[in-house]
Amino acid sequence: MVGLKPPEVPPPPAAKFLCAGTAACIADLCTFPLDTAKVRLQIQGEVRIPRSPSAVQYRGVLGTLRTMVRTEGARSLYSGLAAGLQRQMSFASIRIGLYDSVKQLYTPKGAESTGLGARLLAGCTTGAVAVACAQPTDVVKVRFQARAALPDGARRYSGTWDAYRSIAREEGVRGLWRGSLPNIARNAIVNCGELVTYDLIKEALLRAQLMADNVPCHFVAAFGAGFCATVVASPVDVVKTRYMNADPGQYRNALSCLLALLMQDGLAGLYKGFIPSFLRLGCWNVVMFISYEQLQRAVVLARAAPA
Repeated sequence: MVGLKPPEVPPPPAAKFLCAGTAACIADLCTFPLDTAKVRLQIQGEVRIPRSPSAVQYRGVLGTLRTMVRTEGARSLYSGLAAGLQRQMSFASIRIGLYDSVKQLYTPKGAESTGLGARLLAGCTTGAVAVACAQPTDVVKVRFQARAALPDGARRYSGTWDAYRSIAREEGVRGLWRGSLPNIARNAIVNCGELVTYDLIKEALLRAQLMADNVPCHFVAAFGAGFCATVVASPVDVVKTRYMNADPGQYRNALSCLLALLMQDGLAGLYKGFIPSFLRLGCWNVVMFISYEQLQRAVVLARAAPA
């Protein structure tokens, strides 16, 4: 368990996988509108180039949400939710469920505690493996979240499974893994920012006896993890979002997407959608880690209960 060392026998790996996926889905259900707002702000100005003042449709987090509800209806806030939940069940289960096991692999035998290097390596490893497995779900999620920014004729997906089939048919299997490299980079960074920061903050709070191992402690550690992850991952996240949402041939690779972004928006473009990114990651981490800790404890108590 991330940063959690209860006296009871920890749950088996399969239970940790299920707890991580379930907690991530709960967090996604609570924060998905913020994620959609982030995507819209990140791709704004990309469709119509060069931009004109009329092309700026979304202004700020609340303004983006209000505009979407007014022009597309409240359901648009959860466009792509099915792919988002599919992503979390596969992605979060791997990157969070495997973290402790991989962390132990990188820890030298006989060491009293796990060093920062081992934690970072574990975060990068599980984040990269998770992306390699769950990338198609992320591509489809981004396409649905961004599709209102495209002309009506470009809304060619009738549903999630139709999107998978259409992308594979029109763009090849590689289309389902579009943006894998920036996404691997982004999620390796995010995984370290989230899991390692959560691990360290919680461990420090418990060691200094500032807080007990309970929900308030989990809240503080999770919120700090969300802020750190947003700061370090936003530039890669913007490039990933634009590259995934691009038409075939629009960018040669992720590097050309980055260069086009810098030429169009400058360095500030790397932090487009930062506020919704932080609100989303901060809230997501709080809900996810609190849910994850409580689900794991529920599993431990259920296993310890007499038959």
